[in-house]
Amino acid sequence: MTIALAFVCGLFAWFFVRYVLTGFYIIDQNQRAVVTSFGRAHRLGNATTSDLPIADSLDDEEKQRYAYPQVRVVQPGFYWKWPWQRVHRVSIATGTTNMAYDPDNPRANEGGTILEAVTKDQLNIGLDGQIRYRVSEANLYAYIFGVKKPLSHVMGYFVSVLRERIANFEAPPVGLVPISVGTTPQRESDTPILNPSSDAREPAVPDAHEPAAPVSFGVSINDLRKNLRDLNEHMDHECQSSAARYGMVLDASLITGIDPPPEVESALAAINTAHNQVSSDISLAQAAADQKIVQSKRAVEIETLKAQAEIEPLERMATQLEALKQSGPGVLKSYVRNVKMSLFGRSERAFVEVQS
Repeated sequence: MTIALAFVCGLFAWFFVRYVLTGFYIIDQNQRAVVTSFGRAHRLGNATTSDLPIADSLDDEEKQRYAYPQVRVVQPGFYWKWPWQRVHRVSIATGTTNMAYDPDNPRANEGGTILEAVTKDQLNIGLDGQIRYRVSEANLYAYIFGVKKPLSHVMGYFVSVLRERIANFEAPPVGLVPISVGTTPQRESDTPILNPSSDAREPAVPDAHEPAAPVSFGVSINDLRKNLRDLNEHMDHECQSSAARYGMVLDASLITGIDPPPEVESALAAINTAHNQVSSDISLAQAAADQKIVQSKRAVEIETLKAQAEIEPLERMATQLEALKQSGPGVLKSYVRNVKMSLFGRSERAFVEVQS
């Protein structure tokens, strides 16, 4: 009886130490966890990730393909689990890596430092930049159970989208400003053109039918460098679906360097110098033409003001004479006589016609 009691007590002590004491676990502040019972995660009914805002960037076919179940996420704190339960912890801290890093082959892409891509004019370029990523708390099922290597999937998806964008990138069609006074930026000292038929100041209206100056043809790598910000924004937009696909969020992608091959770098520098010289000549010619047009407009404005200054007294005198004429039949003659008398008083000599 004593041996049996000792065995039971020992079994109870082993069970208490093995499953009760070790059943307590802690989730840190930068961690989230999913608890499984007999290998099955605790789900939130029949809800899936396609019902969440992270799936808005997916189309209908992709929503059906990446419809992962929503699971109960364990927040930071102190918990206890049953012996048949298992805790899957993940870190939600933001990580940073080079965009050329290959998780499956770290020695690829020159040791994960330079990512090669081909432009639309068949030029091999090297890309350098950083990627910030973190685990999506809204889709832990995909990160823990749905995808075997989430980081590899995310990096592969990012690289494929980036190379596709590089291969088909075209600079936005931004033309030079048309040679028109209406489109010339006015300084504070510039005076707006007056409308001769009105006292109000009205801005000049640009000619909509006047063609703009043509844009010079560029090289694809130059277009990429000039529109680097647009390229980064495009990658951020295209990678918004990574949370719904693989359970990882790409916080931001920052492409910092785009370098051509060494064998074409000198030729590319010469092309850039030629394009810069042409652009400078066009800008100087356009500025000179704009200045001449502005000066011509100012001359017309001055002459218009002079004509208005000469016409204004005559118009007012005609109005006064018209009012005097309407006052009576002899008022206008009396006004003319008084004017003549005042003129005679101020003159030194007068010539009077004498009728014979």
